[in-house]
Parts: sequence; structure tokens; C-alpha cells
Amino acid sequence: MNFPIPLQNPIILAPMAGYTDSPFRRIARSFGAGMVFTELISADGIVRQNKKTLDLLTCTPYERPLGIQIFGNDPTVMQEASCRLLSLKPDCIDINCGCCAPKVCNNGKGAGLLKDVELLYKVVSAVVSSVPVPVSAKIRLGFTQGTKNYYEVVDALKQAGVAFITVHGRTRDQYYSGKADWEAISQIVSSANIPIVGNGDICSYDDAMEKLRLSGCTAVMIGRAALGNPWIFCGKTPSLQEKRDVIALHYKLMIEHYGSYGIILMRKHIVHYCKGFTGASKLRQELIKCTDLKEILAILDMEFNN
Repeated sequence: MNFPIPLQNPIILAPMAGYTDSPFRRIARSFGAGMVFTELISADGIVRQNKKTLDLLTCTPYERPLGIQIFGNDPTVMQEASCRLLSLKPDCIDINCGCCAPKVCNNGKGAGLLKDVELLYKVVSAVVSSVPVPVSAKIRLGFTQGTKNYYEVVDALKQAGVAFITVHGRTRDQYYSGKADWEAISQIVSSANIPIVGNGDICSYDDAMEKLRLSGCTAVMIGRAALGNPWIFCGKTPSLQEKRDVIALHYKLMIEHYGSYGIILMRKHIVHYCKGFTGASKLRQELIKCTDLKEILAILDMEFNN
């Protein structure tokens, strides 16, 4: 089934809170991610013009196609927030119906919407009716293992007019434990008659291709496995020099975006980049202590040349 947004690669970068900012999205796109998403952004914050919220919306032309993911449970607020996003010319507006964080879903937002399908329908249809760009939704299989309602949710989303649906193959109460249920995702694909993006437990490029083939999904979405490993989108195994160059580039983009504080924020990415090779632990410890780009580049050169 054709995807509503032209994709050069059916592997998409998932929205991840605290990680999928503009610098990381640029890197993911440069390695072939077919599309990238912002982290989840509060519709309330957009409407209130909260500075921290608006800062999350900063993007560049290098990130397109770009989806902006928002969350909320008030149809009017979601509608207004979506309209405000149009000035950024997003390729898609995605509605988060799967976030597991208690502060989100305990307030009836994110995965909390899965417990109230009628409200979910109202929220999504309000957004669809107010914007001229494709609207999508990201869901889980249900709120708990005992209350899986993905067929009902998918049907409501279709009636609301979404262009595609991303399905994470777990329930909210699983968080990221156990295994993603790709059989359930395949069942949704077979019955939905709408583009489905599968998500959950994709660990490599080959794994992504295999899950695409077996599930029948139009595309797949990768989250945690892309951290420190943007090569996952193109299936390439990087040399140590290539790894060094990407770490250096990521630092530079973080500083360009955040100023010197970008070096501090980069620490969470360094934890993922620095693993799986000789000297990785030592390099990680050294980089986390650094506050100066010249020092960082010197350490990278010394460690990777050795």
C-alpha cells in the first residue's frame, strides 16, 4: 500500500523523548532514514507558547520529510496546536497515542487515550479536519495485556481520517519489556486497508527488511536501536574512522543548535556511540568529562588513531 509521503527508504526514525532533536534527526536523514519525527511535544505547551516547548519545534530543511508528533486529550487544544504548526510546514502531524510515561498517560494523554476510544476519535478527527497535511497516529496494542483493543482503535483512527498508523507491538503496561508482538501487527495490516508502520524490537537493517517482508507493513520505525547507530538506516557497518567522524559531527551539530550546553546534552548520546569496540568504555569516560570541542576532537583523534 502506498505511503502518503514519498519515502526513499521504508525505515523511519521513531520519535524519542530527549533524543530525536534537530541534530540527531539530521544525522539520521544523512544515513538514509526515510523520514524522521520530533520527540513528542505538548499541544498545551504549543498553545500557551511555552518557550521550552517551542524550542523542541526547531528544525532545518535537512530533516525532511519531517513529522511533528504532538500529544494531548482536548480536541480544541489539539486542533489549535496543529494549526499553529502549519507555519513550520511539517510533512505530517502525528498524534501520540502510545506514550507510557505515567505523567502523560495517567492524565488521559498518550497511551491513556487507548482507554477512551470515543475521546481518541474526537481528538484525531479534530486535528484531521483542521489541517491540510497528512495526520497520523502512533499507538500500542492496548493499555494492558488484558484490554487489548487495537482493532477498535485502528477502526476509530480510520474513521477519523488518518493517513497512516504506526503500531508499537506492545501494550502500555509492558513498557519495553518482553517481546513486541509482530503477529498482532501483521493482523492489523491484513485487516486495516490503510498504511501501517510497524515498530518494536528492530535491531538491525536486515531485521527491518525481514519484518517488512513478513508483516506486510508499508514501512517500519526504529527507535532505541538507532541511538549511537545511525548506520542502521543504510545497513552499513562503520569503520572506526567513520564512527569517529560521526561522533565529531554530532558534537558540532549539538553546539550549533544548543551552544556550549550541547556538549553536556551530547553525553546521553556518547553512552550509545561508545560501545562494542576496544577502548569504548575508556573513551566514553573521557568524553563525558569534556566541556571543550577542541579537547573532544583531540581525544577522538588520539583514541581512534590508536
